Amino acid sequence: MPVEKASGKAGSLAEKLARLGLSRREDLLLHFPLRHEDETRITPITQAPQGSAVQVEGEVVECVAHGKPRRQLVAQIRDAGGVLVLRFLHFHKGLENMLQTGTRLRCTGEIREGYFGAEMVHPRLRVVSGETPLPCALTPVYPSTAGLSQAALVRLITQARNGAPLAETLPADFLARLKLPGIWEAIHTLHAPPPGISLEALAARTHPAWRRIKLDELLAQQLSLREAYRARRATGAPVLAGTGELQGRFTAGLPFALTAAQERAAAEIDADLARPHPMQRLLQGDVGAGKTLVAALAACRAIESGWQAAFMAPTEILAEQHFLKLAGWLEPLGVRVAWLSGSMKGKARLTGREAAHTAGLVVGTHALIQEGVDFGRLGLIIIDEQHRFGVAQRLALRQKGQAPHQLMMSATPIPRTLAMSYYADLDVSTLDELPPGRVPVRTRLARNERRPEVVEYVRRRVREGRQAYWVCPLIEESETLQLETALNTHARLAEALPELRLGLLHGRLKSAEKQAVMTDFAQGQIDLLVATTVVEVGVDVPNASLMVIEHAERFGLSQLHQLRGRVGRGTAESSCVLLYAEPLSGTARARLRIIYEHNDGFEIARQDLALRGPGEFIGSRQSGIPLLRYADLERDADLVPLARSLAETLLAHAPEAAKEHRIRWLGKREELLGT
Repeated sequence: MPVEKASGKAGSLAEKLARLGLSRREDLLLHFPLRHEDETRITPITQAPQGSAVQVEGEVVECVAHGKPRRQLVAQIRDAGGVLVLRFLHFHKGLENMLQTGTRLRCTGEIREGYFGAEMVHPRLRVVSGETPLPCALTPVYPSTAGLSQAALVRLITQARNGAPLAETLPADFLARLKLPGIWEAIHTLHAPPPGISLEALAARTHPAWRRIKLDELLAQQLSLREAYRARRATGAPVLAGTGELQGRFTAGLPFALTAAQERAAAEIDADLARPHPMQRLLQGDVGAGKTLVAALAACRAIESGWQAAFMAPTEILAEQHFLKLAGWLEPLGVRVAWLSGSMKGKARLTGREAAHTAGLVVGTHALIQEGVDFGRLGLIIIDEQHRFGVAQRLALRQKGQAPHQLMMSATPIPRTLAMSYYADLDVSTLDELPPGRVPVRTRLARNERRPEVVEYVRRRVREGRQAYWVCPLIEESETLQLETALNTHARLAEALPELRLGLLHGRLKSAEKQAVMTDFAQGQIDLLVATTVVEVGVDVPNASLMVIEHAERFGLSQLHQLRGRVGRGTAESSCVLLYAEPLSGTARARLRIIYEHNDGFEIARQDLALRGPGEFIGSRQSGIPLLRYADLERDADLVPLARSLAETLLAHAPEAAKEHRIRWLGKREELLGT
């Protein structure tokens, strides 16, 4: 039943509820408190601890509205032992009227140390007279929105709880084995905790009622993703069985042998391509693990099966690097490799679009999904750095063919619990070993004041015959400022290192200019390449053994690890110097510590997930998948495999319960899951 009908209200109330995602009775029942406050007892002001919510009771002894520096309402209340300041940064006339001298109040909030002693800022107030009884249960505090009071939410949720019980969707023996309550009991426990319940267990979300809700939420997510997976496997796709002849000639021409991990991943992909439903596989591996080579093998399988492959990368410089590498590998084998980018104009663009219709492999940027780009026989799409593309972009490329197979690549390894949760609709191949001979990069930290020492270190390494990168700081607010910083850095380093040959690389250069710079650097014509983050991925210069990253505290862990991966690609000892400016925030300090202590991308990704949470970690890929509201993938990791196993059981043996559970939790939010 819609909320407005259930509550007897409509219009503006329904709009406010909609902002919270509350449009059905089920949504209200599953809208759980942020926290619970104990209003069942009064704490004397002198005994009230700072930093936690308490309830005090006292008489107003003073109330004054101050006008400077900003308008505030400040009152004082007194009980038998002490005085407490109440401070309101936003207030109205009704509040002033409530805080008349002599009024007796119960105030609930967090006590802090203020200018004039202990104070509460914006406490919840209740006027009391005579023997007003205390509540007998903990008070829930709900997530809300502007104009929607806690009292209104409590009233609506209470009405929803007074209706018919929700049907149980989980097997009774399963709940008994895990010692979890039924869904209806869990809902009532969290909305109206009974007397004697542990406030600590509720606050830590370890109470069995919370565990049940978290499991339900994870289960709904798993059911949605598994349904998307099943639907895709019911869709027809080209069978790319191939002969193996082109793949054999390709690997025979390589000057090195594939790693065991590459052979395993290639075999998994080949098996998928030979099936009559679309592959949806994620190929993940640390920086330098050889993902592009595995992708080239997949392209060979598609091409020798009489189909085309498209390879899309997020930036032009990365796409161009892939194009040159893939063309160098495949064109000697008779495969036509075409290039298409957004910067192409006139005749070049027309030629690129024509080539896209007939070439065996087409490499490009977002230009591949533009209107007017048509493929003759698209059987495989490969998306590099897939987390940088949105759902709609991946869908647009897929629609260029008739249910083509899809291989997505990521150098940001996905922690196991995240893969089991948000990537449950994908098959995952992992490159968990690096090619032999790779030397771990040594990471060094240096305060900004030590810049002259770092400049001298660059000079020494170049004299030893090595090359270096100097990466300019990330300035998210302005590409123009970032360009200006790169130009200034280049000028300062040219002055400090006049004997070195310097290059400059940034996103504003034309495609031909970027390629000329990279070619000169790869051929040893440039000693020190000053660059913005366009060198983050894809650039491969084995003789470059030193990287300096300015203002490393501004970068995320994934970016720092990606940038560091540009060196250490040869056999020489390599270093990455992280220059940072103080003071550091707690998060920035944690990031620098993690990148300093670890070279393993999987461990870095795990700690990055713990720092940022899944919402930021997974980026735009998941714009069609609801983020978890209650479950935490770090703290509740043990529930993820349970939810995954239970999803398979329900889909196989209780499909109606699975459907009801999914709709209960997700409603209409299950869009774009199959992309």
